[in-house]
Amino acid sequence: MRTLPLKLGPGSDLRRSLEQLAIEQGAAGFVLGVVGNLSRATFQCAGRSGPTILEGDLEIITLQGTVAPDGVHLHLSLSDSDCQVWGGHLEPGTLVLKGADLLVGFLPDSQPAPPDQPAAEVAVEVAVLPGCPWSKRALRLLCQGIHPTVPEQATHGVYVTITHAKTKGRGETAVRIVDDAAGAK
Repeated sequence: MRTLPLKLGPGSDLRRSLEQLAIEQGAAGFVLGVVGNLSRATFQCAGRSGPTILEGDLEIITLQGTVAPDGVHLHLSLSDSDCQVWGGHLEPGTLVLKGADLLVGFLPDSQPAPPDQPAAEVAVEVAVLPGCPWSKRALRLLCQGIHPTVPEQATHGVYVTITHAKTKGRGETAVRIVDDAAGAK
């Protein structure tokens, strides 16, 4: 992971600044941390038809989510001058009051592959401990809709590798079970 600090001055739009950073970096990542304040916060609360807009001296409590050249998905929590806490999906129009310091982590090789070339393969390896219900549960969640028989097959000391690759917009997922004693299945 490559980290990049971002310092925003008064009047900067928090969301637009992160969108622009992801475009400039040509990479995807996520917000690692933030401190700062806002003069205006625009955010979408769950179940409401339009955004909520607050103005005043607002303190950023958290900002979490993902950034990428094709868009951002960020959730903001903040407090007003009465220490009432607010939060929701960050929208454009959220303006920095005095300053905001962010740390953004960018993932290696996160640039999208051209449509005619496969993206890098993503793999998850799970070590299954004999008789461990949590190991079986993790496998069941990871393999849901991919390979439903994996949790039953992985009953003792095995490693399960789940890979996913995208080619020409189509995802292909494979599951490989490696038993310590029996080899690949």
